[in-house]
Amino acid sequence: MKIKFHKYQGTGNDFIMVNGFEQSIDLSSHQIANLCSRRFGIGADGLIILKKEKDLDFYMDYYNSDGKPSSMCGNGGRCAVKFAYSTGVLKKNNCTFNAIDGKHEATILEDDIVSLKMIEPYGLDVSNDKVIVNTGSPHVVFFKEEDFNLAEMDLQKEGSSIRNSPMFIKNGINVNFTKRDKDLIYLRTYERGVEAETLSCGTGNVATAIAHAINENAAGVVTYNLKNKGGDLNVRFSINEHNIKDVWLTGQAVMVFKGEINIVN
Repeated sequence: MKIKFHKYQGTGNDFIMVNGFEQSIDLSSHQIANLCSRRFGIGADGLIILKKEKDLDFYMDYYNSDGKPSSMCGNGGRCAVKFAYSTGVLKKNNCTFNAIDGKHEATILEDDIVSLKMIEPYGLDVSNDKVIVNTGSPHVVFFKEEDFNLAEMDLQKEGSSIRNSPMFIKNGINVNFTKRDKDLIYLRTYERGVEAETLSCGTGNVATAIAHAINENAAGVVTYNLKNKGGDLNVRFSINEHNIKDVWLTGQAVMVFKGEINIVN
């Protein structure tokens, strides 16, 4: 079986995109994992298939690089919107689509910028050293001091240890380490399903922004600029104590290349 694909990246978080509107596709977990392999396939953090959805523009069917269906991916959602527009699935620069965590709105702005409305976060758990929150995917956020060298920490070791700890091993969790430096928030994310650091994680950026807002006792409409290894993202939301609404994730979504590939078992 031969399929057409596009490769997209959102601040370094990369995805294989398949248009299910124009080709019927049914892939096994093994085939998806092979496609996402950086040694033996196209290479990506995940694979997304656009599918028809009644009364909405499309359904975003998302799989992690391990080939398994996953929870919501914010950067993947932004890339899916840009891909849908570039392939003609969308005829306008705004849309409403469905994903595993529910309905999302999105708007394509200038210079490949896509703004995506996320679900209202839930499962909030605040303690002295961390914040746990589900922003479409489950996240734990750890704060580091301003003088901590975030770039040099062994994220694979630290992230994997927490993700596989007794507290989180059953369902898994995405692990974020963050620090503030004046007006910027820096973070690094270890993603479950990828089982490694990704250059950016959309739901992780949202979780990190929420964690900082709670830590700073923010109120009203707030905006945070976050720096990832793969680029910058913006998160905006309304917060009143722990009541958080109207969450928007904004950043670039860019096509890298496109092609065809023969799928083998």
